[in-house]
Amino acid sequence: MPFPPFSRASVRRRSLLASAAGVALLAGCSSAPDPAARNSALSSADRARARAARDSAALAERYAEVIAAHPGLAERLRPLRAEVLRHVQAFGGASGASGSASASASASSPASASASVTPSASGAVPSSASGPASASGSASASAGASSVPEDPKAALKGLATAERNLADRRAEALLDLPGESARLMASVAAAGAVHAYLLTEGGK
Repeated sequence: MPFPPFSRASVRRRSLLASAAGVALLAGCSSAPDPAARNSALSSADRARARAARDSAALAERYAEVIAAHPGLAERLRPLRAEVLRHVQAFGGASGASGSASASASASSPASASASVTPSASGAVPSSASGPASASGSASASAGASSVPEDPKAALKGLATAERNLADRRAEALLDLPGESARLMASVAAAGAVHAYLLTEGGK
């Protein structure tokens, strides 16, 4: 029994369908995400967040030193330092930093400021402990306070400069980060710029 002849239109339709299927398959393969590139991006973002956490921790330590050297500025600086410590946590830094924030908030005199703010921020044993560890913590506090300018206005200017420089670096770094990390970096950079303003113009 002879097979029915194929029309040219039928053959043409089948060729077009086969071609379309091949194009779709190639498109699907080319658009598949590259696991290596994705892991590299995540790794880069993790490194940036770890670096940002360290930078914020160092900035919080600087606030502590100024508070220890100039207790009269404590009321003005404590809220800013507490926010910097929250930035440490936001970037994945040690959660124990919040404890030092509470300790610094309770400082009400030169002695308590140097005892509870600086040692705890640097991870040293509180001055209430006895023995050589306590002595080393007090030495660390004294060393930090001695590096702070004697003039309160100069000390505030130094903090403002540190905040501004860090905010500028973060504004540049966020351009190379993926979505969520970039948004976090932008938010913290903006907060740093506000801190710089409050430390200079805000007190006038």
